Amino acid sequence: MEAAVAAAWLLLWASACAQRERDFYDFKAVNIRGRLVSLEKYRGSVSLVVNVASECGFTDQHYQALQQLQKDLGPHHFNVLAFPCNQFGQQEPDSDREIESFARRTYSVSFPMFSKVAVIGTGAHPAFKYLTETSGKEPTWNFWKYLVAPDGKVVGAWDPTVAVEEIRPHIVELVRKLILRRREDL
Repeated sequence: MEAAVAAAWLLLWASACAQRERDFYDFKAVNIRGRLVSLEKYRGSVSLVVNVASECGFTDQHYQALQQLQKDLGPHHFNVLAFPCNQFGQQEPDSDREIESFARRTYSVSFPMFSKVAVIGTGAHPAFKYLTETSGKEPTWNFWKYLVAPDGKVVGAWDPTVAVEEIRPHIVELVRKLILRRREDL
Protein backbone atom coordinates (compact mmCIF):
# COMPACT_ATOMS: atom_id res chain seq x y z
CA MET A 1 0.00 0.00 0.00
CA GLU A 2 2.76 2.44 0.99
CA ALA A 3 4.66 1.71 -2.23
CA ALA A 4 1.53 2.33 -4.31
CA VAL A 5 0.93 5.69 -2.61
CA ALA A 6 4.57 6.66 -3.11
CA ALA A 7 4.39 5.66 -6.77
CA ALA A 8 1.19 7.67 -7.25
CA TRP A 9 2.79 10.75 -5.68
CA LEU A 10 5.88 10.29 -7.83
CA LEU A 11 3.73 10.11 -10.99
CA LEU A 12 1.77 13.19 -9.94
CA TRP A 13 4.98 15.10 -9.24
CA ALA A 14 6.54 14.03 -12.56
CA SER A 15 3.38 15.09 -14.38
CA ALA A 16 3.40 18.51 -12.69
CA CYS A 17 7.06 19.00 -13.60
CA ALA A 18 6.46 17.98 -17.20
CA GLN A 19 3.61 20.47 -17.51
CA ARG A 20 5.70 23.44 -16.39
CA GLU A 21 6.07 25.75 -19.31
CA ARG A 22 9.59 26.27 -20.62
CA ASP A 23 11.19 29.63 -20.06
CA PHE A 24 14.41 31.43 -20.98
CA TYR A 25 16.29 30.16 -17.94
CA ASP A 26 15.72 26.51 -18.95
CA PHE A 27 18.37 26.77 -21.69
CA LYS A 28 22.13 26.34 -21.68
CA ALA A 29 24.70 28.36 -23.61
CA VAL A 30 28.45 28.33 -24.03
CA ASN A 31 30.08 31.39 -22.50
CA ILE A 32 32.66 33.44 -24.38
CA ARG A 33 35.44 31.39 -22.76
CA GLY A 34 34.04 28.08 -23.98
CA ARG A 35 32.35 26.81 -20.82
CA LEU A 36 28.78 25.46 -20.93
CA VAL A 37 26.58 27.56 -18.64
CA SER A 38 23.04 26.85 -17.51
CA LEU A 39 21.02 30.04 -17.86
CA GLU A 40 19.24 28.78 -14.74
CA LYS A 41 21.93 30.61 -12.77
CA TYR A 42 20.21 33.89 -13.77
CA ARG A 43 16.73 32.79 -12.61
CA GLY A 44 15.43 35.18 -9.98
CA SER A 45 17.17 38.12 -11.66
CA VAL A 46 16.09 40.50 -14.39
CA SER A 47 18.00 39.95 -17.65
CA LEU A 48 18.41 42.03 -20.78
CA VAL A 49 19.44 39.63 -23.55
CA VAL A 50 21.17 41.31 -26.49
CA ASN A 51 22.68 40.05 -29.75
CA VAL A 52 25.84 42.14 -30.04
CA ALA A 53 28.31 42.91 -32.84
CA SER A 54 31.69 44.67 -32.76
CA GLU A 55 31.60 46.38 -36.16
CA CYS A 56 28.04 47.76 -36.28
CA GLY A 57 26.96 51.38 -36.41
CA PHE A 58 25.08 50.73 -33.14
CA THR A 59 28.11 49.21 -31.37
CA ASP A 60 29.49 52.25 -29.57
CA GLN A 61 26.15 53.64 -28.36
CA HIS A 62 24.81 50.28 -27.23
CA TYR A 63 27.93 48.87 -25.57
CA GLN A 64 28.39 52.08 -23.56
CA ALA A 65 24.73 52.14 -22.48
CA LEU A 66 24.64 48.41 -21.72
CA GLN A 67 27.74 48.66 -19.55
CA GLN A 68 26.28 51.67 -17.70
CA LEU A 69 23.07 49.71 -17.10
CA GLN A 70 25.08 46.76 -15.76
CA LYS A 71 27.10 49.08 -13.52
CA ASP A 72 23.99 50.81 -12.14
CA LEU A 73 21.65 47.83 -11.74
CA GLY A 74 23.96 44.80 -11.62
CA PRO A 75 24.21 44.85 -7.81
CA HIS A 76 20.40 44.59 -7.69
CA HIS A 77 19.81 41.22 -9.38
CA PHE A 78 20.15 42.42 -12.96
CA ASN A 79 22.36 41.27 -15.84
CA VAL A 80 22.95 42.17 -19.43
CA LEU A 81 23.50 38.85 -21.24
CA ALA A 82 25.41 39.48 -24.48
CA PHE A 83 25.38 37.01 -27.38
CA PRO A 84 27.69 37.97 -30.26
CA CYS A 85 26.18 37.24 -33.67
CA ASN A 86 27.61 37.47 -37.19
CA GLN A 87 24.34 37.04 -39.12
CA PHE A 88 23.67 40.69 -39.90
CA GLY A 89 26.12 42.33 -42.26
CA GLN A 90 28.93 40.04 -41.05
CA GLN A 91 29.62 42.65 -38.37
CA GLU A 92 30.97 40.17 -35.80
CA PRO A 93 33.65 38.32 -37.80
CA ASP A 94 36.19 37.77 -35.01
CA SER A 95 36.78 34.82 -32.70
CA ASP A 96 35.26 34.68 -29.23
CA ARG A 97 38.62 35.58 -27.71
CA GLU A 98 38.94 38.66 -29.96
CA ILE A 99 35.33 39.70 -29.29
CA GLU A 100 35.82 39.47 -25.53
CA SER A 101 39.11 41.38 -25.70
CA PHE A 102 37.51 44.13 -27.80
CA ALA A 103 34.48 44.50 -25.49
CA ARG A 104 36.49 44.50 -22.27
CA ARG A 105 39.30 46.75 -23.59
CA THR A 106 37.11 49.27 -25.42
CA TYR A 107 34.02 49.41 -23.16
CA SER A 108 35.21 47.85 -19.88
CA VAL A 109 32.37 45.35 -20.25
CA SER A 110 31.64 43.51 -17.01
CA PHE A 111 28.43 41.75 -17.99
CA PRO A 112 28.27 38.07 -19.00
CA MET A 113 29.18 37.38 -22.62
CA PHE A 114 28.50 34.18 -24.51
CA SER A 115 30.01 32.45 -27.48
CA LYS A 116 29.02 33.67 -30.94
CA VAL A 117 25.62 32.23 -31.96
CA ALA A 118 23.02 32.37 -34.71
CA VAL A 119 19.86 34.16 -33.56
CA ILE A 120 17.62 33.50 -36.57
CA GLY A 121 17.03 30.67 -39.02
CA THR A 122 17.23 26.92 -38.65
CA GLY A 123 20.56 27.10 -36.79
CA ALA A 124 19.38 29.67 -34.26
CA HIS A 125 20.33 29.04 -30.65
CA PRO A 126 17.36 27.49 -28.80
CA ALA A 127 17.27 30.37 -26.30
CA PHE A 128 16.84 32.84 -29.18
CA LYS A 129 14.18 30.64 -30.76
CA TYR A 130 12.36 30.86 -27.45
CA LEU A 131 12.80 34.66 -27.25
CA THR A 132 11.51 35.06 -30.81
CA GLU A 133 8.54 32.72 -30.40
CA THR A 134 7.34 34.13 -27.09
CA SER A 135 7.84 37.81 -27.96
CA GLY A 136 6.63 37.49 -31.54
CA LYS A 137 9.65 39.59 -32.57
CA GLU A 138 12.58 38.16 -34.51
CA PRO A 139 15.90 40.00 -34.71
CA THR A 140 16.43 41.71 -38.05
CA TRP A 141 19.76 43.30 -37.12
CA ASN A 142 22.36 43.55 -34.37
CA PHE A 143 21.50 44.80 -30.88
CA TRP A 144 17.98 43.43 -30.51
CA LYS A 145 17.09 43.58 -26.84
CA TYR A 146 14.82 41.14 -24.96
CA LEU A 147 13.80 41.90 -21.39
CA VAL A 148 13.40 38.71 -19.35
CA ALA A 149 11.67 38.73 -15.96
CA PRO A 150 12.99 36.81 -12.94
CA ASP A 151 10.63 33.92 -13.79
CA GLY A 152 12.16 33.55 -17.27
CA LYS A 153 9.26 35.05 -19.21
CA VAL A 154 9.89 37.64 -21.93
CA VAL A 155 8.24 40.94 -21.02
CA GLY A 156 9.56 43.16 -23.82
CA ALA A 157 11.54 43.22 -27.06
CA TRP A 158 13.10 46.19 -28.86
CA ASP A 159 14.99 46.64 -32.11
CA PRO A 160 18.37 48.40 -32.31
CA THR A 161 16.84 51.78 -33.17
CA VAL A 162 15.41 51.91 -29.63
CA ALA A 163 18.11 53.24 -27.34
CA VAL A 164 18.90 51.45 -24.10
CA GLU A 165 18.00 54.65 -22.23
CA GLU A 166 14.46 54.47 -23.67
CA ILE A 167 13.88 51.02 -22.18
CA ARG A 168 15.69 51.72 -18.92
CA PRO A 169 12.43 52.67 -17.10
CA HIS A 170 10.96 49.21 -17.93
CA ILE A 171 14.08 47.53 -16.55
CA VAL A 172 14.20 49.71 -13.42
CA GLU A 173 10.53 48.95 -12.70
CA LEU A 174 11.13 45.17 -12.93
CA VAL A 175 14.20 45.43 -10.70
CA ARG A 176 12.27 47.61 -8.22
CA LYS A 177 9.46 45.01 -8.00
CA LEU A 178 12.04 42.27 -7.49
CA ILE A 179 13.75 44.17 -4.65
CA LEU A 180 10.40 44.87 -2.94
CA ARG A 181 9.33 41.22 -3.25
CA ARG A 182 12.64 40.05 -1.75
CA ARG A 183 12.27 42.49 1.15
CA GLU A 184 8.77 41.11 1.83
CA ASP A 185 10.18 37.58 1.87
CA LEU A 186 12.66 38.46 4.65
